Amino acid sequence: MTSPDTPAGPAPASDDRVDLKGMTLAGIEAFLRPLGKERFRARQILKWIYQRRARTFAEMTDLSKDFRAELDRVARLSRLELVHRQGSDDGSAKLVWRLDDGLRIESVLIPEEGRLTLCVSTQVGCAMACRFCVTAKGGFTRNLTAAEIVNQVIQAQELSDRRVSNIVLMGMGEPLLNFDAVMDAVEVVQYEDGLNFSHRKITLSTVGIVPRMKELGERSPINLAVSLHGTTQAAREALMPISGRFSLEEVLEACRRFPLPQRKLITFEYILLRGINDDVEDAARLARLLRGIPAKVNLIPYNPTPLTEYRRPTDGAVREYQQALLDRGVQTSVRTTRGDDVAAACGQLGGYAQARPGRPTLPVVPAVPEG
Repeated sequence: MTSPDTPAGPAPASDDRVDLKGMTLAGIEAFLRPLGKERFRARQILKWIYQRRARTFAEMTDLSKDFRAELDRVARLSRLELVHRQGSDDGSAKLVWRLDDGLRIESVLIPEEGRLTLCVSTQVGCAMACRFCVTAKGGFTRNLTAAEIVNQVIQAQELSDRRVSNIVLMGMGEPLLNFDAVMDAVEVVQYEDGLNFSHRKITLSTVGIVPRMKELGERSPINLAVSLHGTTQAAREALMPISGRFSLEEVLEACRRFPLPQRKLITFEYILLRGINDDVEDAARLARLLRGIPAKVNLIPYNPTPLTEYRRPTDGAVREYQQALLDRGVQTSVRTTRGDDVAAACGQLGGYAQARPGRPTLPVVPAVPEG
């Protein structure tokens, strides 16, 4: 890997008009400048898109009729097409979206007591090739646009009678390899005149793209989660080939130097695989690795899939691992498995065939059409 950025791949098919969805306030202001429009018009448009959920410029009635017609000629407001909505027995819902170019992505609504979390995708597929992840089996196609990321939030909210309270960038793809689009989307969803999410309610998960981690901390106060999954370089590299490019030691050093906002912790996600990394000796090593880092650990018992050979650890092994960390002063929780009956749990997204020459055909996920 010569650059921390994955090539964007083919652009989404669309008309020539500029998509104002996902565009920052400064971006909309810059777009309106050649049209001779005042800066405050950008904020008006922003409110119409995100607060009033306008789908057309014709609905923006505090703009002149001529201005609305001009906007319609040069700009558009994109939307995703909901292909499938699969409900889990635990109340979670997997949402499969078709993009303008026919490719598909998934996001997941996860209801819990007191909150509703949305797991958002940032790429079509993923180039990280983590051995335990279904998304990796289909390879990487392209980055999502900021609009495609933001639209997942807007349209998932439309499907629920509860307000989405938390956003986790933990779906398909590596967010830090789509850095600019992800940062624009994160900025947009935080606008008070937009979707009005607090940075404390947004978490970005990365495998550890070291050059981008510091930049993330400098540019945004959102929460950072790091996928670790191994306590030695050899063990981690066997599960996550990217560790050959950014070593375990480099990732941990980047975490130590991360410009963490006051009173925040870095979350370390750790998938437990039976017979591989689920014993107390591994837990002791993990505790030693995290010394000096304001950290909490989120243990994830592996969610089985026929596309990999890994197995879920026993409940007893998970409890012993957690207790070993707690005994060593590491704040630790165990992620409750949600949505595994509809292949919506961690590591299970993307189990459908993408139309791309040379790509292995994956099982098509059974789906329940919308409505």
